Amino acid sequence: MKHSILFFAILTFAAIACKNEPGVKKGDGGPNSDMINNPVTADLPTDTNLLARIMYDMPTYEFGTVNEGDVVTHKFTFTNTGKVPLTILKARSTCGCTVPEWPEEPIPPGGKGEITASFNTEGKMNNQTKTITVTANTYPNETRVKLVGIVNPKKDSKE
Repeated sequence: MKHSILFFAILTFAAIACKNEPGVKKGDGGPNSDMINNPVTADLPTDTNLLARIMYDMPTYEFGTVNEGDVVTHKFTFTNTGKVPLTILKARSTCGCTVPEWPEEPIPPGGKGEITASFNTEGKMNNQTKTITVTANTYPNETRVKLVGIVNPKKDSKE
């Protein structure tokens, strides 16, 4: 009985003490996470001068009215207004109908780049807003661009 209580206590302590998920290391919260998770600097303000900044020429593209089945493509132009090279880690959309493409090479301070978004309107009707979330070594860590417009449904072939 004593041994089973001792074993249970050790097992409980081990389960409580090891809350890390396998394969997840401290600082894996994103490109700026070390600045936030560092206990030495946690109480100090974050020095955003050490990060890149992304400034879009036009963060929302209004494509007007299109017909269902059309593919809307737009290039979101941006400038790195920070003091270090800007690296886009990923760009993701709200659904599979919108596919973003982004530059793989770092954009130097003052440099320009483009994120191309293609929205396949097949099966989409009426008012549409497609958001693309861009994750980069920027301040803030995530930014968004949007495609907005109206999709006319296909006319029934019996008409």
